[in-house]
This record gives sequence, structure tokens and C-alpha cells, in this order.
Amino acid sequence: MIASVRGTVTATGPDHAVVEVGGVGLAVYCAPGTLADLRVGQPARLATSLVVREDSLTLYGFADDDAKQLFELLQTASGVGPRLAQAVLAVHTPDSVRKAVANADTAALTRVPGIGKKGAERLVLELRDRIGPVPVGTDGAAGVTRGAWPDQVRQALVGLGWTAGQADQAVAAVAETVDGPPPPVPVLLKQAIRLLGRTR
Repeated sequence: MIASVRGTVTATGPDHAVVEVGGVGLAVYCAPGTLADLRVGQPARLATSLVVREDSLTLYGFADDDAKQLFELLQTASGVGPRLAQAVLAVHTPDSVRKAVANADTAALTRVPGIGKKGAERLVLELRDRIGPVPVGTDGAAGVTRGAWPDQVRQALVGLGWTAGQADQAVAAVAETVDGPPPPVPVLLKQAIRLLGRTR
């Protein structure tokens, strides 16, 4: 089991990075938000999960161990493979996923490409008791989200197929409509998608 990799980033692609560890270049598949923080020629440390199939060994990489653990937990649900689990984390932060599952928020889960209403209900049913601690209250956890929502929305939009430039424009437009404490990230994301829908 390869639990993490640390080395120099030698290349990046739309869905993966190559990290050189001890003279060996490892292709690590990452969500857009994780890839955005990697720079060619710079050192990086990624938490990793090795997915073994009969005909392949695929390494998935994450910014931290929390995201990696959630990625592995998601795959224990029926019908969820590594690609879909990674798509969930491209759209939502780990905390947002936990909240959605714990609160049976199927609307949030169906924002992930590839998850329909029945799939979202199955995720809630199978993972609700195992999802782990869910952030509560309006102080600490909400404060973190309050500062981070532009990045979360931007990453989700890029993960859904828009360019970084389009995502930045949508985030800027949504930010102009926010007066006071912002609404939850899923609401802001929906607003951004609606704006981008008009420009497509």
C-alpha cells in the first residue's frame, strides 16, 4: 500500500501529476483542486490511495489524509468506484460531503456528475453511520467556509468542466451578490452554474 508520496512534480495534466520519487516518476490522479496547488519543478507531498485492478494499478492523490480517507470510504458504497469518489471530492469539500450524507441532503450529492437521486439516497443509506464527525454550529466551521467559499466554488466549477477563467468570472459575479454572511457553498455553486449556463 502506497500511503503517500513526496517528491518533485515533473509534469501535470488535466487529471494527473507526475511526482518523481527516488528516480521513479509516479503518475498520480488528482481532483482539479489538488492539481491547482502543484507546480512543476516544486516539491510536493500527496496522501495517496492505490486502487488495484486485474489489469491496472492506479494511484490517486489528495491534498491531505482527510480527503483520502473519505475517498476510500465513499468506495465502500454500492456502485461507487474511484472515479466517482474523486468526482464527489472535486465538487464538495470533505466536510460538505459529511454534512450532505449526515443530513440526507440528496440535492447536494446529485450535483456531482454521475450521481442521480437513487445513487444519492444509496450513499446516505449506506454511509450515514460511518461518515465520521460532522461540523456543527455557526462559529468555527462556518467561519472557515465563509473565507474559503470562492476557492471551493472555483474548484468545483473547474471539476465540472469549465475553464479556470470562466470559473473566476462566475465567482466574481456571485461575490457581488453576497451582502453579509454568504449562503452555503452549494447555493453559491448553483448560482455560479446558472450564470455560466447563460454564457455557454
